[in-house]
Amino acid sequence: MDSARIGVLDWMIAVGAAAILLIAGLSGHHPGTGVELLGGVLLTAGGLALVARRRAPVVVLVVTGLCAVGYQAAGFDVLAIAYLVAVYAAVRAGHRTATVVASVLMLAALPLAAMAPGRYDTGQAFAEARSVLEIAWLIAAGAAGEALRQAERRADEAERTREESALRRADEERLHIARELHDSLTHQISVIKVQAEAAVHLAQKRSEPVPEALLVIRDAGREAARELRATLEALRDDDRGPPHGLDDVPDLIQRARAAGLDASLTIEGQRAAVPAMVDRTAYRIVQESLTNVTRHAAADAASVRIVYRPGALVIQVDDDGTATPGSSPVPGIGLLGMRERVTTLGGRLRAEPRSRGGFTVHAELPVEQPS
Repeated sequence: MDSARIGVLDWMIAVGAAAILLIAGLSGHHPGTGVELLGGVLLTAGGLALVARRRAPVVVLVVTGLCAVGYQAAGFDVLAIAYLVAVYAAVRAGHRTATVVASVLMLAALPLAAMAPGRYDTGQAFAEARSVLEIAWLIAAGAAGEALRQAERRADEAERTREESALRRADEERLHIARELHDSLTHQISVIKVQAEAAVHLAQKRSEPVPEALLVIRDAGREAARELRATLEALRDDDRGPPHGLDDVPDLIQRARAAGLDASLTIEGQRAAVPAMVDRTAYRIVQESLTNVTRHAAADAASVRIVYRPGALVIQVDDDGTATPGSSPVPGIGLLGMRERVTTLGGRLRAEPRSRGGFTVHAELPVEQPS
C-alpha cells in the first residue's frame, strides 16, 4: 500500500473514532456540569489525534490519554476507544515500556477524573473508572499490537534469510563458474597466445614478413588472457580474505590515481552504520566503476560521491571519458553484476552517458532505519 492510501486510511480511522466518541459521549452525557463544550472538544481531539499514530505513536498515546481523562472529568462516560487504538499502535511500534507507564498513569487518573463532576464519591468513582476503561480491553489492545509486531518481525527475518540464502547460492555458483573457466578456457587461451608469439618470434628471427593475421591473433590472445585473469579475480575475490566495504574505498581512489587517473572522493551526510551487504555492494560498485573507467572510458578524471541519506546510501561515479549522450553502453559482465547486486538489495542502478560527456553510474541502496 502506497503512502497516499495509507494517509487516507489513517484519516478515515481518525475521523471515524472521533465521530464514535462524540456520538457516544453526547448520548450518555450527564448535563449540568457546565463543561459540555470542553468535553466535546476533547472527545473530537482524542479521535483525530490518531491520524499521527504511525509517525509519533508515543505522542498520540499521551494525547489520547489526556483527552480521555479530560472528558471523563467533564462528565462524559465513554470508553476510551482512541486510547485503546493508540495503545495498539504504540506496542506495534515497539514502545512497550512507554505504553505500560502511560496506561498505569491513565488507570490511576481516571478515578480522580470521575470524581471531578461531583457525581460520584470515592468508591463509586473507582467502580465507574473500571467500567469506563476495562483493563481487559487495555490488555487486548496491547496484545494485538505485540502479536502483529512479532509477526512483522518474523516476516522480515524470513525475508532476510531468503536473501542471504540466495546470495550464498549466487556466491557458490560464481565460484563454480570461476573453476570451470580456469580449468577449460585458461589453458586453451594460453596455448593460442604462446603459439602465436612463438610463430611471430620465428618469423622475425628469420627476417621474414609477419602476417597481419598472426599479429592480430597474438594481440587478441594477450588481451583475452588479461581479461580472463581479471574476470577470475572478480569472481573469486569475495571468497578471499576479509570482505571489503566503504572503509576501503579510499584505497580504490589511491590505486586509480596510481594508474594515472585523476580520481577524487566526496562523502556527504552523517556517516552511519550500514548493513554488511550494503557496505560490501557499495564497495563493489565503486571498484567496478573505476575499473571500467581506467580500461574503457579513455578518461582523464573520475569523481566518486558517497551520500548518506535517511533510509538510503547513494553511490555516484562520474568520469570525463569518451561516452556521449545517446550512445548505448555495452552491458559487460561488470555492469550486469552491479545491477544484480543492487536489485537483490531492493535498490536502483542507473548507468548511462552524461549530458555533458563522459559516463555516470548512480546507485541508491536502501538502508533500514532503527525503529
